[in-house]
Formats: sequence, structure tokens, C-alpha cells
Amino acid sequence: MSGSPNQRPGELPVESAAELLLDRLDALRVLRADTDEEKDALLTQIGGKGKVEQEMVAEMSAVRPLHHPDRFEEAHRMMVRGLEVLDRNGARPAEIRRLGPLKPIAQWLVQQVTRWIVRSHINRLAGRVAGLYERREANSAWGTTEHSMLRRSRLDMRRVQAGMNAKALGLPTFLLGGAVLTSIVSGLQSAARAALDTTAGVIVLGVILFVVLGSLSWVALFSASVARRRIKLSTHQPTRALWETIGAAGKPPRDESYNFAAYAIVLLVLSWIVIPLIVWLAVTA
Repeated sequence: MSGSPNQRPGELPVESAAELLLDRLDALRVLRADTDEEKDALLTQIGGKGKVEQEMVAEMSAVRPLHHPDRFEEAHRMMVRGLEVLDRNGARPAEIRRLGPLKPIAQWLVQQVTRWIVRSHINRLAGRVAGLYERREANSAWGTTEHSMLRRSRLDMRRVQAGMNAKALGLPTFLLGGAVLTSIVSGLQSAARAALDTTAGVIVLGVILFVVLGSLSWVALFSASVARRRIKLSTHQPTRALWETIGAAGKPPRDESYNFAAYAIVLLVLSWIVIPLIVWLAVTA
């Protein structure tokens, strides 16, 4: 086998441009496919039948940093606007009806949980967007329009993220880490020990726990619904539009409202089933 004219004795033949490993990447094979059927066949062949693997191959085949560069800046501005609106209004007190004198307490508790869900979502969403911009900026050719747009947007998002890194919970610091919380926990432990010594005490303690867990379940569920509604009004569609213009970026981050709804269901089950069962066993023992 003869080498190239410039090949030195003892050197291996230099691969031509068509033989480079870069040109044999599976992602580029999919990109060069002529029809959708051929692309689907290649995706199935490369990624197998697993959904995750096929999505990974599809994302690798999308070599452009932006899927719709002409609409990217518009989507970026709308998403930042949604973050601003959510940051300003997400933790405002919700309207609660038919609770009588308990309304101020319930409203305050709902506001704290709603604030936690909203703030957590804002911080996570801003961080995800800024990180995605950084990766796509590094993925774009230097000096191109996409590189310039992503660089500007990334700097914007880092400034926005720094300004929105607020404390999630609005509880006073002395209550979270000071002597007040320690005294409350100590008092509850003493009351529980005294209640467990008598049958009447067990019944009273069970009723109290039933009411407390049921109330916490309602607070968690109501707060999750309020937070979800406000997040959906402000950032849900702008975030989806941004992900669409970027392309091949997976799914946008979800908020914690679904998790809090699950917590509410667990607390409700505990208050309805477990606690009455424990009280019944303690009384009949």
C-alpha cells in the first residue's frame, strides 16, 4: 500500500477528510439522513428501543446551538419578564374564604409555603436557564450571531439569578435557630409523655394530632395549588417557548407544587387512618 507523497518512512498513512472519526459520528449520520423514515431507522438502530437512549441520540444529532435563532432573543425576553412577574407577585397573600377567625393564621401559613415553592422554582429555573446558555454558548462557533446572542443572554441571566437569590422561607431567624424553637419542641415532648400515661391522654393526643396533620395537609395542598396557578400564569408558557427555540434541551424544570400535593395526601392518610388506628390500639391494649 503506497502512502502519500509527503509521508515519511515509517509513518502510518494519514486518513483523508472523509475517513475522520468526526465524520463517522452517529449523530452526523442521523443529521445527513434524507428522509424522516431513514432518520427514525437510524435512531432505532443506534439508540435501541430505550426511550432515554433514543432521546440522547436525537439531542446529539441537533448540532446547531439554537433551533430557532431568529426567535431566541424574543423568547429570552419573555421568560425573563415572566420571572420578574412571578418574583413580584408569587408570594402575595392568597384569598381564603370561610375560615372565620382562623383566616389570618391560615393565610399566613399558606403564604409561607407558597413563598417557598415560588422562590425555589425561581432560583432553580434561573440557574437551569443560565447553565443552558453557558453550554450552548460554548457549543457555538466563536463570532457567530448565535454565540453573541447566547453570551449576552447568559450575562443577563447571571445578573437576574444573583438578584433573585432570596431566602425561600419568610420565618424569622430567631424562630428557626434560637431558643424559642427549642422551648416549643421540649414542651411538646413533655406533653406527649404525660398524655401517653393515661387512656384519656392518648385519646386527646390523637385528636390533636388528627387536627394538626389534617390542617397541615390542607395548607400544603392549598399552597401548592396557589403556587402552581401563579407559576403557570407567569413562567410556564414563556419557559416552554424558550426551550422550543433552543431545541434539543430536554424538558423545562418543574416546580415543587406536585411534591407538596403528594405531601398533603400523605399527611391526610396519616390523619385519617394511622392516627385513629394507633389510638384504638392504645385504648384496647
